[in-house]
Order: sequence, then C-alpha cells, then structure tokens
Amino acid sequence: MHTFEVVRTEQLTPHMVRVILGGKGFDTFTPNDSTDAYVKLVFVDDSVDAGTLDQPLTLDSFKAFEPTVRTYTVRRADAQRREITIDFVVHGDHGVAGPWAAAATPGQRLFVMGPNGAYAPDPAADWHLLAGDEAALPAISAALEALPDNAIGKVFIEVAGPDDQIELTAPSGVDVSWIYRGGRADLVADDSAGDHAPLIAAVKETPWLPGQVQVFIHGEAQAVMHNLRPYIRKERGVDAKWAGSISGYWRRGRTEETFRQWKRELAEAEAK
Repeated sequence: MHTFEVVRTEQLTPHMVRVILGGKGFDTFTPNDSTDAYVKLVFVDDSVDAGTLDQPLTLDSFKAFEPTVRTYTVRRADAQRREITIDFVVHGDHGVAGPWAAAATPGQRLFVMGPNGAYAPDPAADWHLLAGDEAALPAISAALEALPDNAIGKVFIEVAGPDDQIELTAPSGVDVSWIYRGGRADLVADDSAGDHAPLIAAVKETPWLPGQVQVFIHGEAQAVMHNLRPYIRKERGVDAKWAGSISGYWRRGRTEETFRQWKRELAEAEAK
C-alpha cells in the first residue's frame, strides 16, 4: 500500500474532479504500461495514525477502522514529477470517493493499492473501437494518447450533456463522438439507461470498418455486459484476443461491494 497526499485538484466538468496525488507515494509505487491501469483507493478516517500500524501497510492494517475501498483508473502517472492523476466522477453527495474528491485539499492523505491493468492499444490492429461512459473516460483518454499518429479508429463517449465533454488528444484518423444521455448517470430515466443507454445504439449503428479491430468498451454494466459485449463477440464475431477488454465498471443502483457480488454471480452463470 502506498501513502500519497493531495497536491492539487481541478474541476474538469460539472461531474468530474481531477485529483493529483504526490508526496512519498512514489517511493513504493511503480507505474505499469497499461492504459487502463487502475488502483484501489482505501478511505479511512483522517484521525487514523498510520504510523502506529503494522508496517508495511496492507489492507489488513486498517481492519479495525472499517476502510472503504474503491477502484479507479490512473489517468496519468508522472514518474518525473512523482505524481499520479485520478479523475473522479462526482454525483453530489452520493457515494464515498466522489464526495471525497470534491472536498479534497492539498496535504490530505490517501492510501493507494496497485496498480493493475491489462489493456493497451495494439499497433497490430487495423483499427480501434473504444466506447464507454464517464467512468471509462480516463482510460479512453490514456489509450488515445498512446495510439500511433497513423491510427484509425472510432470512439463513443456517453456523458450527461455538452458541459461534460473534455478536450481529448487523438490521432487525426480517429473519430470521436460524444453521446448525450440528458442527465446524470444515477438520475437519468430508465429509458435512457441500462438496456436503453444511448451508447448502445451509437456503437451498434456505426458502420463497421474493414480489417482487424481491437475493442475497448467499459461503463455501466447492464449496457456493456448485456448489450455491447454480446454484439461485439457474437454478432460481430470479434475474437477474445481482440475484444478481451469489455466489461462493466459500475452498475446502476449498486455500491462497489454489491457490484462485485453481481459480477461474481454473472461469471458463475456464464460458466455453466
């Protein structure tokens, strides 16, 4: 476990806050090459004195303090500046990590585990398809920056509205489309979420390019796992080697703990 502290924050959009973490965390943190690199953030009360706990720190070190663990993508890891950047989707006072990010101040500590990750753009692909909602935006942003200048691709990003767009850096051959659902992901009506998420139609209706595609699709689990993954794997026939990074990052109406349970149940059902 790595002990970082907040260096600065930035309000990127009405629903996204960027937090830059620095301090001594890079003494033990080693970035990886995955553009979907993710970490586990461990939230404990600020009054907990980590110096009195068993070293080196692990999740077990905080057992008595009932820590809350949340998973987030590393938007950028800067070894030279010894900083990592994490973008948080914020929905008012809901949840744990979002409100923490919205109120974070310089010097505030945060415990981090990881990183892990498995996806990066493959230069052998003829073209790239990337899609997701706000939760996937940091990984999509990192992937676009990692693409070669001559890359071809299509990107679909679902957000609440125009105010939630951010500036992206992408090769000229990659077409980026912003899809508006019309409201916050947790509040929008059912006819614009889940099986009816506008991201689904955007991906399914786009003309398919020739050659070998590499696919990265993440976001709300119902939209991704029950709609877009079957479309890519079965209808489009994309092999797992090229479509291995398609999964849900979150699910409407569930905390991360109950979402993990849902994913386990889904995996068990698919294995039968």
